[in-house]
Amino acid sequence: MTRDVSSLIRPATIAVIGASATKRAQGNAVIDNLLSRDCASRIIPVHRSAGTIQGLATVAAIEDLPDGVDLAVASVPAGAAAETARALEARGVKSAIFFASGFSQADGEAFRALAAASAMNIQGPNCMGLINLNDALFLYPATTSSKIRAGRVAFVAQSGSAAITLMNSAEFGISKIITVGSEFQLTAADYMGWLATDDDTAAIGVVLEAIKDPDAFARAARRIRDNGKSLVILKVGNSEVGSAATLAHTGSMTNDADTYRLYFEANGIATVDDYDELNASLEILSRHGQRHGTGRLAIVGISGGQTALACDVAAAAGIELARFSDAVVAQVGRVSPGTLAQNPIDFGSVVDEAARDIAGSIKAVLDDDGIDMLAVIQDCQAGLHPKSLESYTTPIDAYCRSAQAASKPIVAISPTSEEIHPGIRAKFESHGIPVVSGLREGLVGLRTIARPRPSARTESSQTPGTVARRTRALDLIRDGLTGGRSQLAPDTCLQILAAYGIPTPPSLVVRNAAEAVQRVAEVGFPLAVKVASKDIAHRSELGGVVLGVTDADGLTAAIARIAKSVAAAAPKAVIDGYELQREIRGDLEAVIGFVASPPFGVKVMVGTGGTLVELTGDLAMGLAPLTVADAQDLIASTRLGTRLDGYRNLIARTDTRPLAELVANLSLMARDLGDRITGCDLNPVMIRAGSGDVVAVDVLMTVG
Repeated sequence: MTRDVSSLIRPATIAVIGASATKRAQGNAVIDNLLSRDCASRIIPVHRSAGTIQGLATVAAIEDLPDGVDLAVASVPAGAAAETARALEARGVKSAIFFASGFSQADGEAFRALAAASAMNIQGPNCMGLINLNDALFLYPATTSSKIRAGRVAFVAQSGSAAITLMNSAEFGISKIITVGSEFQLTAADYMGWLATDDDTAAIGVVLEAIKDPDAFARAARRIRDNGKSLVILKVGNSEVGSAATLAHTGSMTNDADTYRLYFEANGIATVDDYDELNASLEILSRHGQRHGTGRLAIVGISGGQTALACDVAAAAGIELARFSDAVVAQVGRVSPGTLAQNPIDFGSVVDEAARDIAGSIKAVLDDDGIDMLAVIQDCQAGLHPKSLESYTTPIDAYCRSAQAASKPIVAISPTSEEIHPGIRAKFESHGIPVVSGLREGLVGLRTIARPRPSARTESSQTPGTVARRTRALDLIRDGLTGGRSQLAPDTCLQILAAYGIPTPPSLVVRNAAEAVQRVAEVGFPLAVKVASKDIAHRSELGGVVLGVTDADGLTAAIARIAKSVAAAAPKAVIDGYELQREIRGDLEAVIGFVASPPFGVKVMVGTGGTLVELTGDLAMGLAPLTVADAQDLIASTRLGTRLDGYRNLIARTDTRPLAELVANLSLMARDLGDRITGCDLNPVMIRAGSGDVVAVDVLMTVG
């Protein structure tokens, strides 16, 4: 449920709890910020003894507040937060902001439980409140930067220090700054949903550490998109490896950063990596907004070295450089003879300024349907020598003329991080061209213009057959968890795979060599013989696998060899038996797997398999469920996919559909069982060249 936070952002009546009559406290700072900006809201300090605070009449207690208070700003100790919130809700206050931090475990649990159940909106705790510049409402417990001004960009940040950094560095106007803190109740998604319909906001930047409710966040992002506004996310804390202790190969090769990346991609949300990129993006988006398109970029400038470097940086940032059509080449050649008509265009290569028509060349570029946006690389530093500034007047004027008729975004990028010359900034901005500092920052900002398309996810309908399949699999898992297992037995794994249509070789598990010889005809030679043990995840690493077994004597010898190797390598491991599997050989080996990633769902992975899977690191990932087309796209993005496509004729060009169907089926299993099976590896999956026929010959499933 998304809450209406109007009473927080636009309160008509504000109660302040925690202001002092004798010393400066956070509550006093809030009152100062409101009064100094001629806030139109009614402000009521709450104080048990003082009749007035900062010239405002007080009430003695929360119970004495008048009816209809929209917002209470509570500057109280952590231990008093829950009691204060309870009293405010009892009085009918609609919303409250809590700055408190340093909660004990008991106080934190009590306040969190109360907040979750409360009908009153609760922001924080451990936050810095919010600032609504459009309505002069500075609900902020500290001195604010004199630099900030009202505008069309909103910030939502979990960190108060992030908000301070952004408000002190932004060159653009700001509509709202909202710090959500520890999110005991309200989350970033609640504010995003409100900002989606705020007439004063065009672009929204969110700095977040975690997403507690992915579905709510995705709904808020979609609402922003549907209302024609822009959204860009800076996710911090990406360096933490979230799966270091996993048993599955695929699980050990991914982390929380991968999960967030997949989530943002699936929901069409643009991302950046630092504050400078965020500011540059919002500077650009506040003027141009996000739009559908691939983001094909053209680059122009008057320095060949700078435009070439911009191409290098763009490629590293994942930005597609446009290829000029023959029509563009011809037209640029006509209007600017002597200029090399290729991307990037170096207008400085023509010495005679009269022989070049910069505005005409840019028009030719932007008229091409294969080009989505233009970057102008231009020195704009505040420290420019007057002679340099004078020499740049002609190209800058031409860029500005180009923007008057352009229907596509033009962005000026000064190639270093130095402050922009105010005169150049004013000229560019007066013609609708945002100007930003730093090549990477500006180019990443341009990248966020191209609105990523959300994945067209079609959930499979639940039929009696699919319900029965899941029920059967859950029964197998329950029955297989005897004896404190952390992973499922091979025969259980194979039954689950069979239920989801995943091909495996004939296989059975026996207790000893005598039973193996007695039952081997059920499988048939040649065999792969493997140890079956709840204590061993990767059997080949401990000498627990013998291939190429062709007769009964070889089978007996293989089991003896495995028992000896396991006893030496893992003496405490309990051998439950031995798996006899029909040996299957293929031309290529794939690894396919999944790992549970709550609360986002399950990550499914595919790539090059075999014993060196972690060394090669060739994996592509998606969130379950995946269609066959989704899976084919993932396969195509890997080195495995390149090899299947017939790379250098090392193998015949191979149909990827059977492998993609296996990946899609495993993703359905991941969706159905990801709350019980926390990790799954199929490694290797044997692939036959040409036909693409696939068989999963080894499986590991861990449970939690």
